[in-house]
Amino acid sequence: MDKHISGFLKYILLEKRYSDHTVESYANDLHQFESFLNGYFGIDQIYWHLADKKAIRYFLIHLQDQGISRRSIARKLAALKSFFKYLVREGIVRHNPGLLIKMPKFEKKLPEYISIEEVEALLKLPEICTFEGLRDLSILELFYGTGMRLSELINIRLSNLLFAEDLIRVLGKGNKERIIPLGSVAKKVLKEYLEIRAQYAAKNVDNVFVLKSGKKMYPMAVQRIVKKYMSQVSNVHKKSPHILRHSYATHLLNAGANIRTVKDLLGHRSLSTTQIYTHISIDHLKSIYQQAHPGASKESKHKLRRS
Repeated sequence: MDKHISGFLKYILLEKRYSDHTVESYANDLHQFESFLNGYFGIDQIYWHLADKKAIRYFLIHLQDQGISRRSIARKLAALKSFFKYLVREGIVRHNPGLLIKMPKFEKKLPEYISIEEVEALLKLPEICTFEGLRDLSILELFYGTGMRLSELINIRLSNLLFAEDLIRVLGKGNKERIIPLGSVAKKVLKEYLEIRAQYAAKNVDNVFVLKSGKKMYPMAVQRIVKKYMSQVSNVHKKSPHILRHSYATHLLNAGANIRTVKDLLGHRSLSTTQIYTHISIDHLKSIYQQAHPGASKESKHKLRRS
């Protein structure tokens, strides 16, 4: 591995505190760029000061010719910009050749979500007379009631539950801590689950959610749980925990919540990330308008007579 790439990966892991998943993705992207440069310059060893803006553009064209999606190309370009920024910081190159290269435009897919009626049906499914049923209901309640991510949920410790303040402390992306409000319904279910949890959890496990064996929950187990119940109430394409996060954000905005507040609740770094949900909210308003306004359409419930 190139020593500068290795140094960069250590930097974003230890100093920037990027997630293991992000570090792995950046590593793959940079190794792919390194291989491209080997062929581009016809050399075995890369001299990074030779990698100019033109080389990066050719690399992006090469990716496009291979049928790589624009979203993936955008991520790879972001990795290169970050890497060259590091090289400038270390005095290895003078300028960042990626600065003037614009991200490729791509259509943003609107996130899928389920309706309030589907959520209500979903939360009635787990059999709360069993340990697993009560645990599953607690998981579903937290996903929909707080909008937390899968990684955040499985890493909640007992000490993170601030019941007296109706709050939960989670560790989000980039190991950034945030505090999320805990609703009364989710709090009640969670407390009931914790009473039974003590009978199953291994002594050395302080994660809130555990398997029946006593070990802490792992991502695939939670994904299976969500898919199991969601399959019974919804036809959304991807039946994952993130759908409940999307539903949480969408329902908040549809009910009139301030977008900046929703941004903070979701733990988004940028407001632009949250703004995608406003498109769903606008579609919701259009739907209501089309159904209710007398002059909106032929399908409107109330006809407007014009002479």
